[in-house]
Amino acid sequence: MNRIARLPVLAALSAALLVSLTGCSQLKARMELNKGVASFKAGKPEQAITHFQNATNLDPNLRTAKQYLATALSQNVIAGLTTADNIKTANQAISGFQEVLKERPEDLTSLKSVASLYFNINEYQKAKEWQKKVLAIDPKDPEAAYSIGVVNWRLARINIQKLLPAGTPDDSSGNAKVLVKGLCTEVQQQNGPLVEEGMHYLNQAIENRPSYDEAMAYLNLMYRRKADVDCGNDAARKDDVAKSNEWLEKAMGTRKANEAKKDKGPGGIVMDSNGNLK
Repeated sequence: MNRIARLPVLAALSAALLVSLTGCSQLKARMELNKGVASFKAGKPEQAITHFQNATNLDPNLRTAKQYLATALSQNVIAGLTTADNIKTANQAISGFQEVLKERPEDLTSLKSVASLYFNINEYQKAKEWQKKVLAIDPKDPEAAYSIGVVNWRLARINIQKLLPAGTPDDSSGNAKVLVKGLCTEVQQQNGPLVEEGMHYLNQAIENRPSYDEAMAYLNLMYRRKADVDCGNDAARKDDVAKSNEWLEKAMGTRKANEAKKDKGPGGIVMDSNGNLK
């Protein structure tokens, strides 16, 4: 009877011990998280990654540690480098942000980070897909719209470089001398939709941030890709080049005005990443 009576007591003690150990792990996880933040601020990303990884191992439910780990990993990704190690690091960071998104599907920081990582390893279609997820949540996000425009311009430029005869430089004014007959049709099929969509999103970015000089600069570049698509129509090609120059002037003027505002100082007012006062 005594042995049987002790069973509930032992079970209670075991449960209490489990709670105690869990609490201890959570406390250690918080300590590792704080160490990771300190290391990151001190410019020691490798140490930060180790601490953040330790924190996630100690407390798998600590979402902040997962996000910080993914962020620290993303800092080690070199844009445009497609080596195995760089892609591995990028994919690790992407997986980390996706873990966060399982719990918070509308976390814009994580969505934008995944898009940026795909862009940095030249996975342009995936980058565009993730930016569209951002816009599905915040349709007026100018940076997401701008990023889609940049992706489309890059894809269009890659296409034109492949289509031009070997040794022929891109004149950035429609390449009228070489884009004839069959080549013209190919350019229109490959780049027509990219140019149209890219211009739509760049204009959307400017609509939601009128001082967005980077988006204006890419509209300048996109009009030069549109000049390729209008091959065979010299009047349209010349019009595209003229509009390209107009957007270049707008971009330069807006950039100058933006720099002047920075030099003047915000007077205690700052802007968030979307250009909104806060």
